[in-house]
Amino acid sequence: MNQSKNNIDVRAIFDRIAPVYDQLNDWLSLGQHRIWKEMAVKWSEAKPGDTCLDLCCGSGDLALRLARRVKVTGKVYGVDFSPNLLECARQRSRAQYPQPPITWLEADVLNLPFEDNSFAAATMGYGLRNVTDIQRCLKELHRVLQPSAKAAILDFHRPSNSQIRAFQQFYLDNLVVPLADYLGVKEEYAYISPSLDRFPIGKEQVELARQVGYATATHYPIANGMMGMLVVSKN
Repeated sequence: MNQSKNNIDVRAIFDRIAPVYDQLNDWLSLGQHRIWKEMAVKWSEAKPGDTCLDLCCGSGDLALRLARRVKVTGKVYGVDFSPNLLECARQRSRAQYPQPPITWLEADVLNLPFEDNSFAAATMGYGLRNVTDIQRCLKELHRVLQPSAKAAILDFHRPSNSQIRAFQQFYLDNLVVPLADYLGVKEEYAYISPSLDRFPIGKEQVELARQVGYATATHYPIANGMMGMLVVSKN
């Protein structure tokens, strides 16, 4: 019951921020999120002709990058539970890449509507921190990946260095939240700091991935530990 309510709450947040989502991502990352997303696609090892998955696809950044990587012979599924963000993704794909091999799908990442062993590669950007059951999400992703397939999962991270952590909090409190306030979504973006406090650190993410059956799991700190990339592979 609580999990269902939490899903509804988070979905409502992302539906409300959809119109300013890309603008706020630029500010949150000082524009660097594009580089990190390219890293995620590279580490997923998606190849031309592959069928790939982008979980919590948001406004479509990673899915579009995957589509360019797999080319017209491949296929990409962009999954999100926010219909407003999915509509943003559809509009962007029509404007930027008129014929991408992308299917946009509203679905729950804890209960994916795909057969086992469906995907040759997968990505996830800024989504794992917001799911109600991280281990279950990783397990579902493991289920739908093909043997030996890789997934790259990018997200915010609490740095271990206390000074960098203090800078991160200052940045959130004094730049991001005021910007969100200016754009009319202050309450929606106030969730970031508490969500970071709850989010498992890198070595904990690695342990969760191994517990659900991944053959390898490595967490790479990015931006002095303020971001992180969990790269996993299936047997």
